[in-house]
Amino acid sequence: MRIAIAGATGRIGSQLAALARKEGHDVVEIARETGFDLLAPTGLEEALAGVDAVVDVTAAPLEVAGEFFPAVARNLGSAAAAAGVPRTVVLSIVGVDRSPDYDYYVAKLAQEQTYRAVAPGVVVLRATQFHDFAGQMLEWNTHDGVARIIDVPTQPVDTAEIASLLLDLATGAVVDDVELAGPQEERLLDQVRTLVERSGSGVRVEAVAGPASMAAGSMLPGPDALLRGPRWEDWLASQG
Repeated sequence: MRIAIAGATGRIGSQLAALARKEGHDVVEIARETGFDLLAPTGLEEALAGVDAVVDVTAAPLEVAGEFFPAVARNLGSAAAAAGVPRTVVLSIVGVDRSPDYDYYVAKLAQEQTYRAVAPGVVVLRATQFHDFAGQMLEWNTHDGVARIIDVPTQPVDTAEIASLLLDLATGAVVDDVELAGPQEERLLDQVRTLVERSGSGVRVEAVAGPASMAAGSMLPGPDALLRGPRWEDWLASQG
């Protein structure tokens, strides 16, 4: 198959591209590094000619997410329709429909809705946070030796499982929308404390209030979610 990946040079996109090539697929990498601007989509339709599936794994900072995600969905989805691409796969996040108090999730939900309005054969993978999310939160929220972390439940998943399921969706091995999570519920605050203890950094971890929807469990998967991959603590042990 010929698979186009938007965001092909990012964390998930690079894994997906490598896996697709390993399994014998032809990959079209759509990213700034390969000459594409998804906000000014010159050449997108031409790039998608002969493509069997397009996969959007793009990411954006919170500050621009509200404009970025719907715009990319509109541009890429319209180009896919014009090029005759039969299937569009979108990577989203568990809980985007249950978190109206968090702007990033609102933007991701708008992305899903825009794709469904303009793109062909849309299927959505909603995944929980990645295993390295706790490390990112520690990095982003530590100032003057204090890490202020929202106290919310999560059920993180290995990024390799996300890439594998995205490829199944692109090839049609999986045909419907799906949720994906890791096998064990965690608390983000406890994860960050574990990371600090493991590093010996001496950072003080303080709990802060997060969005009410997330504190109530909106980031957790539903009862029909696929549960795959290692537990967070096992993944962490494997990182050395």
